Amino acid sequence: MNTTNELNFKIPALSRLGKTEPKTLYYKGNLELLDMPKIAIVGSRKMSIYTKNLITKLAQKLSNAGICVVSGAAIGCDITAHEGAFSRTIAVFANGLDEIYPKQNEDMIRKIYAGALALSEYEDGTPARNFQFLERNRIVVALCQALIVAQAEPKSGSLQSARIARELGIPVFVLPHRIDESVGTNELLAKKDATLISDLDKFVAKFSGKEKPKNLFSHSDEILDFVALNSSLDEALMKFGERIYEYELEGKIIIEATKISLA
Repeated sequence: MNTTNELNFKIPALSRLGKTEPKTLYYKGNLELLDMPKIAIVGSRKMSIYTKNLITKLAQKLSNAGICVVSGAAIGCDITAHEGAFSRTIAVFANGLDEIYPKQNEDMIRKIYAGALALSEYEDGTPARNFQFLERNRIVVALCQALIVAQAEPKSGSLQSARIARELGIPVFVLPHRIDESVGTNELLAKKDATLISDLDKFVAKFSGKEKPKNLFSHSDEILDFVALNSSLDEALMKFGERIYEYELEGKIIIEATKISLA
């Protein structure tokens, strides 16, 4: 496992935390990810299959559009966001980076250490404690241009993250849920403390800078336009069929397992 290093510069976005800005940060992995636009995805440890599928799809789309996904590496929504966005993802931990926590996520955490970026304000040897998870949340939020609360119950840590975002002037977004599910995010909507993501592609385009008037798409390549905002090979094949493989042979796109991206 790569060693823990102390960050020798300040991250400008964290200065908005004021007195609670971390004095020191430790890291493992790729610091170049700090230069990318960033969006946080957080949520319940006990997510539904519906939520998991939406997070995976959204994280893939954000990553494919050049946006880094930030979360806290917890069980459930957090680790799903990291998996979907890998390797364009940053995990912020509530413990020293020499300890793998939570153990259930060990495989993905080790992948983040080696191929993405892990951050913590706690030096090696510091175990995870309950209050440190709340402290961790402020860093996750402050790093980003927007916060997505994917699923949450009332009085959860994810709603505390939403409160921090509002205090910092960072927009909060939620995924659509039925009235008896994800009560916390539905309450955010009811109070007008969050905006609903009703279209994943439009959301990604808004933050990737690729949002265009519809009439501009007729002057470009429909497949390349699609791939620019969608990383799912299955969706591309459903829409365009075997033409996708022709584009791969021509070197216009790259297919890796179930993902597709521009060359």
